[in-house]
Amino acid sequence: MSAEETDGPPISPATLKTLLVDNDKYHAQAMRESLERDGYPCTVATSGPEGAKLLEEQSFDIVVTDLVMDKVDGMKILDVARGRQPEAAVIMVTGHGSVPLAVEAMQKGAYTFLEKPITPQRLRAVAAMAAEAVSLRRENRELTQRLDRRYGFESILHASPRMKRLIDLLKRIAPTDVTVLIQGESGTGKELVAQAIHQNSPRKRKPFVAVNCAALPETLVESELFGHVKGAFTDAMKDRQGVFEYADGGTLFLDEVGDMPLSAQVKLLRVLQERTISRVGDNKPIPVDVRVLSATNRDLAAAVDRGEFRKDLYYRLKVCTAELPPLRARPEDLLVLADAFRTSMAQRHHKKARGFTSASLAALKAHDWPGNVRELQNVVESMVVLDLDGVLDLDDLPSELGGTDWSEDRPGRAVPADAGGAATELIGRTWDDIERWAIENTLKFTSGNREEAARVLDIGVRTIYRKLEKYAREGEGGSSEDADDEALGRAESA
Repeated sequence: MSAEETDGPPISPATLKTLLVDNDKYHAQAMRESLERDGYPCTVATSGPEGAKLLEEQSFDIVVTDLVMDKVDGMKILDVARGRQPEAAVIMVTGHGSVPLAVEAMQKGAYTFLEKPITPQRLRAVAAMAAEAVSLRRENRELTQRLDRRYGFESILHASPRMKRLIDLLKRIAPTDVTVLIQGESGTGKELVAQAIHQNSPRKRKPFVAVNCAALPETLVESELFGHVKGAFTDAMKDRQGVFEYADGGTLFLDEVGDMPLSAQVKLLRVLQERTISRVGDNKPIPVDVRVLSATNRDLAAAVDRGEFRKDLYYRLKVCTAELPPLRARPEDLLVLADAFRTSMAQRHHKKARGFTSASLAALKAHDWPGNVRELQNVVESMVVLDLDGVLDLDDLPSELGGTDWSEDRPGRAVPADAGGAATELIGRTWDDIERWAIENTLKFTSGNREEAARVLDIGVRTIYRKLEKYAREGEGGSSEDADDEALGRAESA
C-alpha cells in the first residue's frame, strides 16, 4: 500500500471553521489576520458571553480562547465547547501566571495552550497541528459510521419473525461482556452475527479478530492462540504474539470451535477463567482483556457426551446462546436477501441487473438451500455475471437449481427441460397449431406473466394479447378477425 493510500488527501484549512474568543479586540484581530493568511476562515468574538453564544448557535472545528476573561472565562468556553461540539480542538491562550490553570484545562479536554506573547508562526504551527487532530477525529467518526452500517444489526437483513426475535436477543447481549456461543449450519452467517455483537459493544473501537479453528493444524493451534517464544519448537525463529494478545481490549471470535483439539481446550478454559495467557515455551503469565465469541455447526452437547469436547469449556463458552436458523426455515428472508445480493453484485461487477422475473423467483423459492445464505449469495452473483439483458431470469440460473437447460437451437434462451419430448407431438401439425402450443406452454413456464412470455418468445406483448383473444373466440366459435381487432384495441389502450 502506497503512502498516498495511507496518508489520505492533505488537510485544507479552508474546510475548518475557527472561532477566536478574546476580550482584547486588537489581539483577537491580530490572531485572525495571522490565521487567515494560511486560509483558515475565522469568526471573532470579543467577549466570553459572545463566544459562548456562537458555540451554541454554530459549529466550529477549532476554538482559540483567552483563558482569563470577565463574566465568561476560557474554562467556561471549554465546557460549552466540550458539551456542544466535542470534536472541536480547543486551544487555550494564557499569560505566564495562569499556566497551571491552562494545564488543568488540558486535563479537562483542551487540545493545548499557548503562552503570551504569541508569535504568528507559533500560532499557525499550533493551528496546523489542531487541524490534523480534528481531521483524524473526523476520519475515525466516518470509519465508525461505515463499520456500523456494514456490521451493525441493520446489516443482518431479514423479514421473518424468527430472525427478528434473534436480533432482539443479540441487542440485549451485545452491550455486556458475556461469552456467546453462536450455533447454526454452515453458511448461515455466524461470523456476521459475531461482528454485529462486537460492533454494538463497548469494545467496538478495539480489534475484532476471527480465527477458524478447523483450518489450523493441530500442532499450531496453541501457538496461534497464545503465541510462542523463540526456540519453543523447531520453526520458532523468533517470539510471536498470539491472537489473544493481539485482540487485547477487543473481541476474539473462535469459529468452528467444536474442531479444537482437547489439548488446546484445556488451555482455553484456563484463559477464560484466569484472564491470562502463557506463550508456548514460556511460563510467564501475560494478562489479557478479551471477550470471546465462538461458533460451531456441530452439536456440541452430543460432542460432550462422546468425550470429544470438554463439558466445563462448553458451559463456559455458552453463557448465552444464539441459534441461527437455516435459510429454509425462514423463507420470508429469501427475497430480501436475494435482492440485496443482486444490488451489491451488480455494483461489484458493473452490471445492470434491475430485478428478478417471477419465474426465477419461483425457482429460488423452490430450492432447499443446503448451503444457506452463502449459497444464495453465490447463486445470485452467478446470475448477475451471466445476465445479458438486465433481468435475472431462468436462463441465468445455475443448472444445479434445475429450472432450465441452455438451448442449443436458440443461444441465450432457456426452454423447459421437458419441452423437447412434448414438441415431437407437433410434427406434421400446422404452423398455427405450433404457434399456439408455444404461446400457451410459455405462459405456463412464466406462471401466466404475459410480458415475460413475450420476452421469452421474442414477440410483442400486443401479439400475445391478440393471439389469446383469438384462441378464446375460436373456442366459442366466433370470428377470428373480430377477435384480433378487439384484442389489439385493448392491448394498445393498456
